[in-house]
Amino acid sequence: MADFALELKYEELPDEVIEEVKRYLYDSIGCAFGGYQDRDVKGLSDIYMDMGGKPEATLIGSGVKLPAANATFLNSVMVRALDFNDIYWKDDPSHPSDIIPAALAMGERQGSTLKEIIVAIVLAYEFEQRLCLYAKPGIRERKWHHATLTQFVSPIVAGRLLGLTAEQMENAIGISGGHNFTPGAAAAGQLSMMKNTVDPMAVQSGIIAALMAEKGYTGTKAIFEGKEGLNDIMGPGWDEDALLGGLGESYKILECSMKAFPTEALTHSHITCALKIVRDHDVKPEEIVEIKVTTIARAVDILFDSEKYNPKNRETADHSLPYVIAAAVVDRKITTDQFNDERINDPVIRSVLPKIVGEASDEFERMFPDKQPSKVVITLTDGSSYKAEVDYPKGDPREPMTQEDLDVKFKSLTSKLMDDEKREKIRLTIWNLETLNNIEDLMNELTLTK
Repeated sequence: MADFALELKYEELPDEVIEEVKRYLYDSIGCAFGGYQDRDVKGLSDIYMDMGGKPEATLIGSGVKLPAANATFLNSVMVRALDFNDIYWKDDPSHPSDIIPAALAMGERQGSTLKEIIVAIVLAYEFEQRLCLYAKPGIRERKWHHATLTQFVSPIVAGRLLGLTAEQMENAIGISGGHNFTPGAAAAGQLSMMKNTVDPMAVQSGIIAALMAEKGYTGTKAIFEGKEGLNDIMGPGWDEDALLGGLGESYKILECSMKAFPTEALTHSHITCALKIVRDHDVKPEEIVEIKVTTIARAVDILFDSEKYNPKNRETADHSLPYVIAAAVVDRKITTDQFNDERINDPVIRSVLPKIVGEASDEFERMFPDKQPSKVVITLTDGSSYKAEVDYPKGDPREPMTQEDLDVKFKSLTSKLMDDEKREKIRLTIWNLETLNNIEDLMNELTLTK
């Protein structure tokens, strides 16, 4: 892993890979602006502003400079806060863009070229997604959260930009990989604000681990395959070829997905079906007797537990299949507006919640993760019923977000913060990334006070 990360060159990257880096950076920056004024971010910002420290890297939005590790954490929380950033779901789920702030902060600290930062982002996606394929049947299936995987990737991104040797990068992976195992409870039951910090903390840890390794600190070299290492403590089924085979022959970023809805990824196909039915047939909430959602077993387990029928906060609501379906049926849309306290407690939405049932399908289980199938059937008081089925949601590589889709999403996330002229300047800056003189040119455009 260390050898590939240090040897990869910008000139080796296909044009479509560089284009995808820009698309995911644009999408992630939009998500960060969307989370900029979120209560989660404000509370954490107060803590880090009080700490202060060496001005190494820029915070998106405010333009304040903090130590690179701290700026990475806060920027990553902003990207993550609304659960609207990218998603990769194979044997495991993950959000590789949580690591993009590490590339920006360390690149700024080191004065890296934008081409080097592009390479670092490619590495973030490459190894985060490969780790999702490494464990069979998956980290989440073993009751651990995917931040457990992120801890191994962030030191690679930071180490590349720090210019570590291969041995130092091995140490950095071992240091970070010994501290950030995250139980699945972080995203189960009634969720808390903590959910949005688990990946950012693993990303921050990778920065610190890389800095430690640079100073000669050593780490566990056999963190994966050694005695009581990852493979040993979590049991059999690891696929080393999925982690290391064919590196550089193709790039995993081309297989990642974007989110069309600010909700847990397994809800997207079902939201699409529900919206199609209510819009096509003008279904009214009071006419509904039952909404049956057919999905895979893990979605029933994670997204239909009893807590999800009584969400008390945004974090639980956006991970509740009953809530997002009820909100989609009542409001005929799912945006960030559906996750404020008023909508979560809306009596009409609440009246639909008990009518929603989940059904696990063996057939769908066999199709997953190559497809993310959904079937939604809505039965009405007059005895009629309507059905919709899809195999994968908008944003999947087989039905990608268009540039227009991305622009609409970016505008929706930034409408209260900037005008069209500012949005266009940011878009053009990102799409001409490799031509910028330095990363300061990018970070200045991402500052709202300038």
